[in-house]
Amino acid sequence: MPKLPEMTKHRGFPSGLPGTGLQFTIRRANPKGVAKLFSKRRTADRPAIEKLADTAFLHAIWHHFGTEPFERGNLDAGRLSWVFGQEIVPAENPFDPASYQAMLKLDEPLARSTHPRAFEDVLTV
Repeated sequence: MPKLPEMTKHRGFPSGLPGTGLQFTIRRANPKGVAKLFSKRRTADRPAIEKLADTAFLHAIWHHFGTEPFERGNLDAGRLSWVFGQEIVPAENPFDPASYQAMLKLDEPLARSTHPRAFEDVLTV
């Protein structure tokens, strides 16, 4: 088996949205290579559960990292891509979208306007 890339595991970060198959973290590095982050286009007709997952993910980001830059680590590329380039932005230049060590940060003003519930003390899902 090839050597897996190094990947920080964010202990205490929720693994996903309870009661769904939507994940927030991955268990291990991908032996085929790091999934590249990109900005997914969100449309108004997205399912409500996907919108809730975005809010819950941003809630976890806010309560785990605040406005401080954080390493991508084991955060799921699929979930990150729904908010990447919008509420979550690169925290370094140059930025490598295919690195587990890439630094990100929360754009708090934008996130507060698009997902105000994410900033509540407790988010009930």
